[in-house]
Amino acid sequence: MTLAANFEDTFGHPPAAIAAVPGRVNLIGEHTDYNGGAVLPAAIERRVQIALRPNDGNVIAIKSTRFDDRVKRPVGDPKRQSWTDYAVGALWKAEALGWHTGGTDLFIDSDVPDGAGVSSSAALITAILRAAADLAMVSVDPVAIAQHARAVENDYIGMPCGIMDQMAVGLLSPGSALALDTSDLRYDVIDIPADWTFAVIHSGIRRELADGRYKARFEECQQTSDALGTDALCLLDADQMEALSALPANLQKRARYVTSEHARTLEATTAMRKGDRATFARLMNESHRSYAVDFEASTPEIDELIADAVKTGAHGARLTGGGFGGCIVALLESDDAAEWIDDFIARHPGTWQV
Repeated sequence: MTLAANFEDTFGHPPAAIAAVPGRVNLIGEHTDYNGGAVLPAAIERRVQIALRPNDGNVIAIKSTRFDDRVKRPVGDPKRQSWTDYAVGALWKAEALGWHTGGTDLFIDSDVPDGAGVSSSAALITAILRAAADLAMVSVDPVAIAQHARAVENDYIGMPCGIMDQMAVGLLSPGSALALDTSDLRYDVIDIPADWTFAVIHSGIRRELADGRYKARFEECQQTSDALGTDALCLLDADQMEALSALPANLQKRARYVTSEHARTLEATTAMRKGDRATFARLMNESHRSYAVDFEASTPEIDELIADAVKTGAHGARLTGGGFGGCIVALLESDDAAEWIDDFIARHPGTWQV
């Protein structure tokens, strides 16, 4: 059935608004978005679709194709550590913006996996905000939608994320990448070269950004920024770089990672524009090494997957997303991609293509 038909079958009336938003994979530039640096995410083929309609009550009724039960929560309900928090938080924000008020019937149809580092939460929040704005007949710039979606994660969910995910899912379509400067939100949409394929492979290790490790890295970066007197850890000057040596070893390592990752991302963006696959691949490999050693956000299992990916024909590979699990991304030649992916997954039971 179509999304609209599923909605009507569930709630007994047609939806008033529908929206669809893709997931994203970050090609390079991890944890730089909340440190004033550059990022380079790309849209994936998977997407979140939502349909909604105001109801006459004070209840948010949520049905997802991913779960059996229909969930009901009161309007304004605080977070509960539930998958429905992202939907309730998005509607909370829509009401604060004057786009929607009262109860809502909401149907979610998503093939974007959660806990995989491909922005399922940002896609869901963005889709709901976009549908709410349409319903209110409000024209909203995609950048403003991204800022509101980030506010849901920061203020309602309590996740101190940057704005990369929300910008990527709101501005991209598959086949394109977003060169984003998070210090001022200047961006450029780049076509990925036709002979490049980025394979996104789930490691089989599920991770939750809310489990504390992402927040711990965020706080270490904030501590380092505070100690150096900067709001942009990615953009340290010579004096600040010299002052790093007086900080604890873990903070030195975090700064070393984000400053080098920012530089790699700028170089990788230039390489993509030129179609320079060799340089882009080298930067992916360097990015993963620094992510594992300096940011300490990888795992031994994922490091083994990365090593095997490069050994067996990937030009470059790295862990993508917030770290500690989720997906790897590998750069392949398009003509060889399908066979390489099948062989890789066959060698590593428990992995699967996103």
